[in-house]
Amino acid sequence: MKQLLIEHFPLLISKQSLQESIRDNGKLIVEGVIQRANAKNQNGRVYPRNILEREIEVYKQGPVAEKRALGELDHADNAIINLKNVSHNIIDIWWDGDDVKAKLEILNTPNGNIAKSLFEAGISVGISSRAMGSVQNLGEGTVEVQDDLSLTCWDLVSEPSTQGAFVKPIGLNENYQPQINTKYNKLNEIISDIICFESGVCCLR
Repeated sequence: MKQLLIEHFPLLISKQSLQESIRDNGKLIVEGVIQRANAKNQNGRVYPRNILEREIEVYKQGPVAEKRALGELDHADNAIINLKNVSHNIIDIWWDGDDVKAKLEILNTPNGNIAKSLFEAGISVGISSRAMGSVQNLGEGTVEVQDDLSLTCWDLVSEPSTQGAFVKPIGLNENYQPQINTKYNKLNEIISDIICFESGVCCLR
């Protein structure tokens, strides 16, 4: 039976690289790994290369080519993209070995501006794939994604969980080593303050 499949990858961006990216074309463009094939992730799932290749090609020829490869700030619990929550658009997607990489344009939408503010504050933001599909149990805590996989989008989220996958603005100094903030209570406070400032909806604490 098909279920909602969600995977997370961290996006780490420095203030310097943020400024460099915006200076080049007036837009914030980030790139990095957004998905991985033939490897068990921290959710115990393995995505076969041939299945993921098929879905990436469909996504590239469809949403990416048609400039509608949109994603939300925070993932939903269904396969529908809500335009009011959109924060970015994927403008290119390609393979690098078994890694899927992409370029994302952070949009000047309310949620895109929240994401931009998080990046400016040096917050580690994750990217999360959303797809529908079934899995087969392989034992020892591992399941394999099956041929009925259907990719929906990639969202920006607050809880990155996959190690070694990063995106960065174009022109980032390769010597820069980002620091990962693991204090989620402080992270949640910062996110709440930004949402409060941007939307006027505040969490009392």
